[in-house]
Amino acid sequence: MGLYKQYFQIGQYARNHLLGKKKKGKSGPPLLISKNGKFTNSRLAVLLIGVFTLAMGIILSSIPWVDYLILKNLRLWNGSLSFQYWQKPGVLRLTKVYIFNVTNPDSFLNLGEKPRLQEIGPFVYREDMEKVNIKFHDNGTVTYQHKKILQFVPELSVNKDQKITVPNIPLLTLSTQSNSMSYLVQRTISFLLNLKDYKPFVTVTADELVFGYDDTLVSLAHSFYPKRKRPMSRMGLLINRNGTLNEVHNIYTGMTGMQDFGLLEKLNGADRLPYWKESPCNMIRASEGSFFPPRYYTKADVVHVYDKDLCRVMPLQYREPVVKHGISADLYTPAASMFETVDQEPDNKCYCPGNDFCPPKGLQSISPCQFDAPVYLSYPHFMEADPALIEHFEGLQPVKEKHSSYLKIQPRLGVPIEAKVRLQLNLKVDQARHVTPVAKFPSIIYPIMWIEEGIDDLPPPIRRWIYLATTFADVACPLMTYGFIFLGGCILVGVFINGYKSLVFTKETIEISMKSLRRRSSGYIAVARPKLIKRDTYTLLDLDGVEEIDI
Repeated sequence: MGLYKQYFQIGQYARNHLLGKKKKGKSGPPLLISKNGKFTNSRLAVLLIGVFTLAMGIILSSIPWVDYLILKNLRLWNGSLSFQYWQKPGVLRLTKVYIFNVTNPDSFLNLGEKPRLQEIGPFVYREDMEKVNIKFHDNGTVTYQHKKILQFVPELSVNKDQKITVPNIPLLTLSTQSNSMSYLVQRTISFLLNLKDYKPFVTVTADELVFGYDDTLVSLAHSFYPKRKRPMSRMGLLINRNGTLNEVHNIYTGMTGMQDFGLLEKLNGADRLPYWKESPCNMIRASEGSFFPPRYYTKADVVHVYDKDLCRVMPLQYREPVVKHGISADLYTPAASMFETVDQEPDNKCYCPGNDFCPPKGLQSISPCQFDAPVYLSYPHFMEADPALIEHFEGLQPVKEKHSSYLKIQPRLGVPIEAKVRLQLNLKVDQARHVTPVAKFPSIIYPIMWIEEGIDDLPPPIRRWIYLATTFADVACPLMTYGFIFLGGCILVGVFINGYKSLVFTKETIEISMKSLRRRSSGYIAVARPKLIKRDTYTLLDLDGVEEIDI
């Protein structure tokens, strides 16, 4: 290239300087730098677009911008997307009640037959819930109360006015507690109960059993019991579920980190449950059910949920990944240790009331939450419980698919997309031989009813938001970021290839230009030769034969 460059310089010099021409512009052989001889604005614009696209792709692929957008809307603050869902979920939350009707109460008491239980239900109630009295705090927590309204759904239920025979819970509770009293007191109780003609079984409707019926013993207890043990004024298993609940929750909003997102910080101003004296039974580090710390960040395989009806924190163990409506989720079921015996799980010792009776496998006392009534939780139909519990009854058939509890939680958001909690309420009866109305009622753990609570699906707006934030984002965002990198790289490569083609001369073009240059140079030199020889010339004269002139 250096030799060619010298040829060009000679030709340029010969034309401009030897012929006296002034340089007016670029001329010479047809050697193109660009089509119009200059770097165009359009080419510059394309180059800038390519650089910008490539830079955006590199930046977006190197920073967690999707996580930032998700967390911004996931954290609880007045105005975030999650706040709207949390404050008034709008989900169809159903409570299904199944009651055990005993068909042979007299034969059970007088002939020693096993109780024949007939499951009647479901009695379905829609739960409308919202958070009220909301107050945010500077430490990254929010305080609120639940407001719940249960409404009967007849189209999903059996007749709620049909009569059902169940144990007389107030009477059997009193008789069981009387065993710790003196003989004189027991006889006095027996005398008073006989005057009122109390029976160990009562016949009520499902609605009365769930939401309350008048009972003299309950009314007396409500009037005279200490405040902590004072029951409601009427007998009803779910009577305290309607209206604004007394419990004041204080949970973490996620502003201080996702490790605590949705977990209780305090309950009624206390940092532990009041129902149990010892740890870990009184720990409250658990979700109240709306949000869980996302497993995407915590990497934890166990989550905890608190519900007042459980009277404890329920541990849930991760089992496997699942997909619903195209949304990925983690399946959780109750940990095997939840209703395990004290021998196998020593941590359950603190759930034994007074530490004097620890139940067999499959049971757990919730008496502190039930005004000290001897009520025990289990899975429906004594599923996964000690087989001896089922042997006392006819009609109990545990089925895992129907009676097990589970939660499906989206791991990136910590939001439940499906949940079912199924638990059975049982009454522990101790035979009171000195209380005549119930003297024939044997010592037994008697199932009263079981409840299923949960959601089958989320409302479409919430489901779409979760889908966009997880499934769609997981696919679209890498495609977009790496697409930017690929597109920007292609644009830059195209620009440089185009520029390179404009600057590189082919051999044929150079040879043609060199021949033209030589011809022009020869012409310039021929024309310029007279001008180059400008010196004076002298001719020597021959003086021989020339006469000499005298002056």
